[in-house]
Amino acid sequence: MTANGWLQILLFFLVLLVVTKPLGVYMARVFSNGKTFLDPLLRPIERLVYRCSGVDEKHEMSWKEYTISMLLFSAVSMLVLYGIERLQGLKWMPWNPQHFANVAPGLAFNTAASFTTNTNWQNYGGESTMSYLTQMAGLAYHNFASAGVGIALAIAVIRGIARKESKTLGNFWVDFTRSMLWVLTPACLIIALIFVSQGMVQNLRPYDTAKFLNPQTVQTTGSDGKTTAQTVTDQVIAQGPIASQEAIKILGTNGGGFLNANSAHPFENPTPLTDFMQIVMMLSLGSGLTYTLGRMTGSQKHGWAVWAAMAILCLAGVTAAYGTEARGNPLLHGVDQHTSSMQSGGNMEGKEVRFGIADTALFATTTTDASCGAVNGMHDSFTPLGGMIPMVNIMIGEVIFGGVGAGMYGIIVFIVISVFIAGLMVGRTPEYLGKKIESYDVKMAMVTVLIFCLLVLGFTGVAIVSKFGTSSISNAGPHGLSQILYAYTSMAGNNGSAFGGLNGNTPWYNVSGAFDMLFGRFFMVIPVLAMAGNLARKKIVPESAGTFPVTTPLFTFLLVSVILIVSALTFFPALSLGPILEHLLMHAGKVF
Repeated sequence: MTANGWLQILLFFLVLLVVTKPLGVYMARVFSNGKTFLDPLLRPIERLVYRCSGVDEKHEMSWKEYTISMLLFSAVSMLVLYGIERLQGLKWMPWNPQHFANVAPGLAFNTAASFTTNTNWQNYGGESTMSYLTQMAGLAYHNFASAGVGIALAIAVIRGIARKESKTLGNFWVDFTRSMLWVLTPACLIIALIFVSQGMVQNLRPYDTAKFLNPQTVQTTGSDGKTTAQTVTDQVIAQGPIASQEAIKILGTNGGGFLNANSAHPFENPTPLTDFMQIVMMLSLGSGLTYTLGRMTGSQKHGWAVWAAMAILCLAGVTAAYGTEARGNPLLHGVDQHTSSMQSGGNMEGKEVRFGIADTALFATTTTDASCGAVNGMHDSFTPLGGMIPMVNIMIGEVIFGGVGAGMYGIIVFIVISVFIAGLMVGRTPEYLGKKIESYDVKMAMVTVLIFCLLVLGFTGVAIVSKFGTSSISNAGPHGLSQILYAYTSMAGNNGSAFGGLNGNTPWYNVSGAFDMLFGRFFMVIPVLAMAGNLARKKIVPESAGTFPVTTPLFTFLLVSVILIVSALTFFPALSLGPILEHLLMHAGKVF
């Protein structure tokens, strides 16, 4: 580890802290009908949207109506994306200069589920599969829509905490529209222009072809096991509307790359500035929502206490990932893996030299904290414990700032469990910001936690004992288990990053992965909204000597402890058979 590496990490946390309050104040005003500087421009557009769609912006919804509206919108959006993918190869479909064929049914189903749920898991290479129409009207649109849904859900849950003796949580269509108009679209317009200024590609041109000065010989192995040599004289260079999709991909914590190499590709991440911007952007809205929580509930100290818990977990993950990768691989003899103050050593496999170990470790930790899935290095090439950190971040529930909106309503689940445990400690009914936490609230919180565990361990268990599951892995032993475990963890957690080395474009992984993502998004949010609806109906109870404060360092410590204990008890056995066992075997001289 180097001083330069730590400087990058500390600068990131400083910038994140600086942007938290202004973003939080802005979003609190947007969703509380306060005044913003964009109102003169956007308010007429908002009214026009409601008039055209028949939405009554003054109508308030119960948690059930809010949930049904969200589910119906998501279902229709998913069907539209599936149709675009299945029809993109038709001659009359525009913006397909490479003449890509229609996407296969299984892959189209998986991709439609992936982008609808804000997962953006990709069992395909974007530049070799999707037309410009599919990339823009299909995938980029869903990047906006799924992020907008996430913000709307988080705001609804915050209202449930803030309101008293209320039967409603707001209006889904209004919250969604305002998240799109006031938050995501203006920010992405500015960010995309900055990205273009840095050299990020943005066009609708056909792909370019470059001639090699020296022809390359490539060996390929066919299904019959025979190896053939082929001389390659040119290389196809992908083009496309990359910058516009990159902006919402990162800000909306989507993560699906326009190009297969994702943010490791210079067209998606050309300069140090774009790289640093992407890292900050992934956590910015999630961080800002903690301040929004404090603002809307009238307890700003509570918002900062939640932020502190997230920051502690984030810093711990970065430190662990950076430390393990900087130490390198003990089995590489005769290779200088040491670090100096000016040069980064350690395990550089799967990493861009222009980013180095510290930046890659920070990016990997941030993207799995944020439910984003964008990568600038391959997690499959990390050391066993280094690769375990991104996996654990997702297993925790991606509540370390988390996805846009999803991190906020996810952390509230753990807050409810934490104050319930605190109530048991002092022998009285637990309270959260003046509201009694009853058995119904705790049941809904635990259902959310258990659904995630069931999805990850259930699908992984089936895959590792079945030929259709193990036939897709590229490594035997514990590393192969890690590949499968990471895949289902990433999909259930709506992250979308891949460990690498797993061929997901098979009937089993396309179908099981799609259901993993759909259940991980929608089955988990239903009990959260039910809990929010129940909290909104409650009266405010005055604080007493037995009230556990949720604004102190003790609360932050308890919240961090509960998150770690719940995750450790659930996933430690699986991790012991995967990355932990691989780490021990690596030091014993065995690799996979």
